[in-house]
Formats: sequence, C-alpha cells, structure tokens
Amino acid sequence: MSNVREELIRAVFSRSYTSIDYNIYVNFYEQTEFRKQFVLADNSITEEDKTVAIRIINKNYDRNKLIYNKGTRRVCENCNQKCLATLYCEYCVRNYLKYNFSNWTSGNNVIDNLIKNCQMETLTSNAIIEWIPYNNLENIKYLTKGGFSEIYTADWIDGGYEEWNSKEQQLMRFGTHAVILKELKNVENASQSWFEEAKSHLTLSNKYASIVQCFGLTQNPLNGNYLLVMRKFN
Repeated sequence: MSNVREELIRAVFSRSYTSIDYNIYVNFYEQTEFRKQFVLADNSITEEDKTVAIRIINKNYDRNKLIYNKGTRRVCENCNQKCLATLYCEYCVRNYLKYNFSNWTSGNNVIDNLIKNCQMETLTSNAIIEWIPYNNLENIKYLTKGGFSEIYTADWIDGGYEEWNSKEQQLMRFGTHAVILKELKNVENASQSWFEEAKSHLTLSNKYASIVQCFGLTQNPLNGNYLLVMRKFN
C-alpha cells in the first residue's frame, strides 16, 4: 500500500473518531458502529480502502473489549471458550503462543519469563511481545542518541504478528518491515536499570500498543547488550 493511501485511510479513520458525539454513542459497540458508518459514507477513499479502515476499527473494538473486559462474549468453535474478541479468539492466540514456548529462548530465564507473561496476557493478534533473534534483523544503522541510549534503524525479516488465521489456527506475520532498535544499558546515574525499562516498555505496549508499539527484545551478540525492538513510523 502506498504512503498516500495510508495517509488517506489514516485521515478518514481519525475523522471517524473526532466526529463522535459521546453523549449519543455511549458504549463501545455504538461508537464502533458509528465509526464504520462514517467510513462507509466517506467518498475520499476507495471501497478497498474502506475495508481496510473498517478492519482497523474492528481490531480496536476487540482490543477495547479485552482491556475493559466488557461486551458480548461468543463461544469459540475451536476451543469452546467464551471469548470477547470478534476477529479472533484470545484464548486460541494465547494457547498458540504457549505451545511455541519451547521453540525460542533468549538464554536468560528472567527475560524468557517476562516475555512469556506478556504473551499470556496478549489482547490483540497484532500486538504480541516476542523474543526476536538478532539474525532476524538486517540493515542495522545507527540513527541517533536518545538519553542514555543509542538508537538504530533496522529491517525485521518476516516482521511481527499481524493477524490470527482461524482456518489454519495460527498467527500470520506482517512481512519484512522497518523497526527502531533502542539499546539498553545500565548507567550509574540512571533512574532505573535496563531490565526495569524493558519491563515497563513491554508491559505497557502489551496493553496499549497504540502509544508506541514495542515488538519485543533482542540481543546484540557482539557486546551482549539488549535492545528494544519498536515500531518505526514514517
């Protein structure tokens, strides 16, 4: 998708939020339905782009249902659990991640447990915390220094999880995309250790990925430093 199309979709998506009268549309469902009707009535984007925008709205609806533990539940046809999400089953996603625990390790039990705990609290299929092997990153380039950290750009081969495939019962990846790497170091006069910073980022992103999405952690094998892998905005 071109940057122009993305910007148009983002603009309509934003207008669908700012146009809501919260005195009339008072709950998640009513607000979501208003946004979808707003998008469908907008003539500035194509029908295909409207489908993309509505899918984003539905994903946000699912996330909000799970964050606030509110809304109509349905019985998942696969696991028979009463799930809140409509585009996927949160229990199936977590079970899939749990099944794959044995397929990865950071080599550090504390970090492994942090990531596993985040995965067991996953809310959406496109905001999942992972251990990312360093060799899955390419074109790593120094960008700048921010605070006590050095910042790099990179391309993540295969990319993060994008959505749940109900037919195949597995998570599908986005494909290669650009990311930001934030190197974590212990500094004597810093207010928190690198692990506390990592835990804060991962825990927050696990619930509120729209703030600044963090995909997970990796480790530079040359110096042993850990790096946060974060979304890169255009």
